[in-house]
Amino acid sequence: MELSDSTILITGGTSGIGLEFAKQLLLQGAKIIVTARDIAKLNQTKKQFSQINIIQSDINNLKDIEQLYEQVTQQFPGLNIIINNAGIMQNADLQNPHLDLENCTREIETNFAGTVRMIHQFLPHLQTKKSSAIINISSGLAFIPFTVSPIYCGTKAGIHIYSQALRLQLENTNVKVFEIAPPKTDNPMQKAIPETNGKGMMKVDKMVSIAVKGILKDKFEIRPGLANIMKWMSRIAPDFFAKLVDRNIKKRRQKLINSLQ
Repeated sequence: MELSDSTILITGGTSGIGLEFAKQLLLQGAKIIVTARDIAKLNQTKKQFSQINIIQSDINNLKDIEQLYEQVTQQFPGLNIIINNAGIMQNADLQNPHLDLENCTREIETNFAGTVRMIHQFLPHLQTKKSSAIINISSGLAFIPFTVSPIYCGTKAGIHIYSQALRLQLENTNVKVFEIAPPKTDNPMQKAIPETNGKGMMKVDKMVSIAVKGILKDKFEIRPGLANIMKWMSRIAPDFFAKLVDRNIKKRRQKLINSLQ
């Protein structure tokens, strides 16, 4: 996929993986538009990187997406790539009778439904371009569950299968469908989950660099580092490796509890 002279819209592009994509794709010669809910973070991004175009929008709001579409296609008619990156990750104890279902629903809306809404809205425009792409960000946790964040894992597994189905539906069109499944990555979202901290985090710039190289080579499912191992583990012995990961999480959680006592 050619990236130079492309016009690329990135959701959730003010920090972490999204912001790093914006930075590295600018170096590829692309025009970048970043969208997010937080206007302060958008303004800070613009202040740091004046070449980045910013638009405030909430992918959980259908009217926002419709307005985003109108604004982007009018101001940037050359738009030919969207990167569905916006996402949240939360702990959820499914046995807790007081679990906030509104938070769970918001996580599903942001991580999965928001991506579906964006593609539904922008696909007709992308189909008018000679060369275009949809890039969905899933996770290595689409393959092996991280039991403290079950909603997140479920939404990312959904993105994985959805991307495969979408790719097959569009295989005879000019729209390419990429899926990037990051491993445990050094970014604000994962740092906010205590059980994810520790050894083995991939630097976000390295992860995005691998992804960009894969996109340039038309590698449609990109699984950097440990994410690739997790994919194969899930196929070889899914129950064994799921229980192994769960045991490690419980040990790490107990260690955290002990350190606070």
